[in-house]
Amino acid sequence: MHFPKLLVLAGVATMATAHPGPHHEPSKRELSRRSNLSARCSDHVGNYNAKRIKRNLHKRFPGATSNTTYQIQTEGNYYNTIQNDTCVLTPEVIEGPYIWSQSQTLRQDMTEDQPGVPLWLDVGVLDMETCEPLEGVLVDFWHCNATGSYSSFTGLSPNTPFSELLEQLNVTDFATADLHTDDTTFLRGMWPTDKHGMMEMKTIFPGFYVERSIHIHVQVHTDWTVRGNGTMAYGKTVSTGQLYFDEPLSQKIMALEPYVSHTEVNRTTNAVDGIFSGGTANGYNPIVSVVPVDGNDVTKGMIGYITIGVDKTAVEDE
Repeated sequence: MHFPKLLVLAGVATMATAHPGPHHEPSKRELSRRSNLSARCSDHVGNYNAKRIKRNLHKRFPGATSNTTYQIQTEGNYYNTIQNDTCVLTPEVIEGPYIWSQSQTLRQDMTEDQPGVPLWLDVGVLDMETCEPLEGVLVDFWHCNATGSYSSFTGLSPNTPFSELLEQLNVTDFATADLHTDDTTFLRGMWPTDKHGMMEMKTIFPGFYVERSIHIHVQVHTDWTVRGNGTMAYGKTVSTGQLYFDEPLSQKIMALEPYVSHTEVNRTTNAVDGIFSGGTANGYNPIVSVVPVDGNDVTKGMIGYITIGVDKTAVEDE
């Protein structure tokens, strides 16, 4: 599958790295520019999300209601009064050590056999210059399972600080090290946006690992081509960032099995996660808005809405 080259990408919320590794933080001037881009599209994002909820919730789950939402960051009627619900992503943020392109697969259900609360990610991608949806960009996700492990890295302990893991493995050059331990592919997937700039991915609510709050990694690619086995042959990475969830929602889900069985380390919350704090600077909002599938009980499954804004002046070649 191939899409023509699109002149897109990337702005972001997260200005720190998920783990050790080289990166260049944007200047204050650049952050201000991206913040202004994001603010320009705030009304468009609000209308965009409202239409998506009304159209897609009932299309996929007949009889479901959309009256109940988990959104703590804004006041009033969220989908009517949204000010700036845009996660703006930037290629300056490295992917972290658990990205493994050989396991990122073109599919809309990346759950495989992993237990957890069902989560349908409903993602919209907007061009932050025009505030219009972008068609044909590839949105790429990966995250840990309910007890903190990443596929392709199941041999690494989710309870050991990453710096200690590197010492144990005698790794001195993280940038070139191959840390993958196996060929598992669970909780990794990618899918292109449709003509409305939207895509959906089925997964589970993530668990956690040491020193990090609950998050999902996301990249956006343009000019992409996939191999016969569904992995990406090449593309242009126009965005790298992380998505998060509100603390009250996280507490509710972490009290359930199998999440509650992860007791080896204490869970890091958004409030003390330095990477999360960088992601909320300058008016950015990387928190996923959640609607319970049945309109009542989020533990039975949820749809997570977020809009990713892309700055087409920032493109990273692969």
